Amino acid sequence: MSDHPGTSDTPDPLDSFEEIIEAETDRDPDLAVIEAGSRTLRTQGGRPQADVPARPEDPEVDKALREVETELATRWGETKLEPSVSRIAALMDVLGEPQRSYPSIHITGTNGKTSTARMIEALLGAFELRTGRYTSPHVQSITERISLDGAPIPAERFIETYQDIKAYVEMVDSSQEYRLSFFEVLTGMAYAAFADAPVDVAVVEVGMGGSWDATNVIDGDVAVVTPIDLDHTDRLGETHAEIAAEKSGIIKQDATVILAQQPVDAAQVLLKKAVEVDATVAREGLEFGVVARQIAVGGQLLTLRGLGGEYPEVYLPLHGAHQAHNAAVALAAVEAFFGVGAQRAQTLDIDTVRKAFAAVSSPGRLEVVRRSPTIVLDAAHNPAGAAATAEAVREAFDFTRLIGVVGASGDKNVRGLLEAFEPIFAEVVVTQNSSHRAMDVDELAGIAVEVFGEERVQVEPRLPDALEAAITLAEEEGEFAGGGVLVTGSVITVGEARLLLGKG
Repeated sequence: MSDHPGTSDTPDPLDSFEEIIEAETDRDPDLAVIEAGSRTLRTQGGRPQADVPARPEDPEVDKALREVETELATRWGETKLEPSVSRIAALMDVLGEPQRSYPSIHITGTNGKTSTARMIEALLGAFELRTGRYTSPHVQSITERISLDGAPIPAERFIETYQDIKAYVEMVDSSQEYRLSFFEVLTGMAYAAFADAPVDVAVVEVGMGGSWDATNVIDGDVAVVTPIDLDHTDRLGETHAEIAAEKSGIIKQDATVILAQQPVDAAQVLLKKAVEVDATVAREGLEFGVVARQIAVGGQLLTLRGLGGEYPEVYLPLHGAHQAHNAAVALAAVEAFFGVGAQRAQTLDIDTVRKAFAAVSSPGRLEVVRRSPTIVLDAAHNPAGAAATAEAVREAFDFTRLIGVVGASGDKNVRGLLEAFEPIFAEVVVTQNSSHRAMDVDELAGIAVEVFGEERVQVEPRLPDALEAAITLAEEEGEFAGGGVLVTGSVITVGEARLLLGKG
């Protein structure tokens, strides 16, 4: 484990920060501070995290990738589960236990897992550690799920990794009652790719739950639990406590547990599990948290309290209070990985932390993809996520008329999601993405009419038509009237909209 905490000899970015404030003599002092923070700390940021990859330009590579995708699609999808780690454990065994060759940070929770994972990855990379990140689902390309050094692995490497483990996958298939699922094979690929790289640390997001999730063949040195809410209740339980019991399965013997703010009954379950396995616990709001936050151009300016002390003037180019809390959780997780709060009581190097956070991106999470009118994409797909997004939109954008484009999955609490968005949408265009899981557009429209009223609902079965209709509605008050469009309801809807709007 690298020993990077401490002071730095690099120039202090706050020198230029103060100069900009002094130059802003004709502006409100508070606004000057916010503007200065976003300008200086953005320029001090490291290499931005890679965006969503496009299809391979080489026709042969693209063909080979499609063949792999087709083979993976013959397996159980991510919504069909047989709760057990026996198959993935068997695969790890025949592969030589690649997941044991590096330390890991394991992340579970209901909302915020991917953004938190990307922040952890950025911080570790800024401290010169080679990272592997495994997240799901993907926005546009399946290769997004496996990242090395902050970027999705190239299509060629994805294909090679699949071919390398294919014979072992088939060997396990033949010895098990059920074949390995789509997600189990991808998990095996990620763990093998990380070992082959090799990485210094893996950042791993669970697919669903915890104890029987395919990722749970690692022993995470740090276990992170983002906020727990009601989702996948048919598989994980119908109360916060039941869901927490399942997710607590990632907490291993002698690990450090980083807990985001939780419902009381969920926190009790998680703390009990930590005691049972002698894990050390750090809780948001007690041992770490968000001290202060201000809106800044393109994001927010934070003061975070970590396990080792305060980190002032941290620029985060993401919107919303929920992302500030994700940042606090990510920082505490990385501090715990480096032993801050246990072996040492000092902060990590503040300049490196600032540089890392300033470079963070999270595609499909309040992502602006077009202006005039402004089009924002957000992958909120449950009521808690939608509520956080709605609050962030109110805070970060000055829309006078916001049109929603919603395409949701049939197995979600769609009424709760629409109710969370109702106060901020002037009108909503309901649609349907291409997934077999998508809720039928007529069924979605029926729920939307009950929530919004018939006069505020428009139905467009095809997503391209829905986007066009929403843009037209947003422009009704004129080019400079402050109209906008928010596309949401599903990661798949957001990914398809992203492609239609020219991203990736």
